[in-house]
Amino acid sequence: MADSADSAAAQSTPRLSSGLDMAGLGARLRLERLRRHLSLQDLETRTGVSRSMLSEVERGSKVPTVLVLDRIATGLDTSIARLLGDERAARVVVLRRGEHDTAYDPAGWERRILSPVLPGVEFELMRTTIPGGVDAGEFDPHAPGSREYLAMERGTLRLTLDGVEHLLRAGDSIYYAGDCRHAFANAGRELCVYYLAMELGRHRAPEHPRRRKQGGRRRRR
Repeated sequence: MADSADSAAAQSTPRLSSGLDMAGLGARLRLERLRRHLSLQDLETRTGVSRSMLSEVERGSKVPTVLVLDRIATGLDTSIARLLGDERAARVVVLRRGEHDTAYDPAGWERRILSPVLPGVEFELMRTTIPGGVDAGEFDPHAPGSREYLAMERGTLRLTLDGVEHLLRAGDSIYYAGDCRHAFANAGRELCVYYLAMELGRHRAPEHPRRRKQGGRRRRR
């Protein structure tokens, strides 16, 4: 079932405005996976994306939808921004109009990344536009400690957090812990525009018990 679902997701190919071609995106995905010492099987377990689909994406032969790309990024404890953009180490980074990486989903909505990718920082500021009546889908929980802040600019948004719906309109804002299932849909006919700031936590590696040092007793002074 996973293979058929992945194939259907890849048939309608999203457009990416980053300078990466599909081979470059695949190479970056593979690099991030290997940096975390994860096999394709490990990443499949984390994301629910089939190993065959992950392999094809890494080879550049298939392009994932924005939703699938986000699932892969979440499984790597990172953001779409890091998968699309290069790190910037400068103390001041200015991104001019037209320089922002943008992912366009076949359903008609777009995700424009406004923040630069900084070394050692897992943060993303984005501007999302969803046409009337469009459901952007449900996104997987991020690592514990993740935080998301959303501010509405225009239209109406139905935000569903772990099954609980929140109807937001222009001028509203909301904060929620990012380690929950969250779904976005335009509940109205007018264009929906919102800003989302996302700070990602990290999955903790299992702690190993410390061994007591072998040695003689301390001498009393």
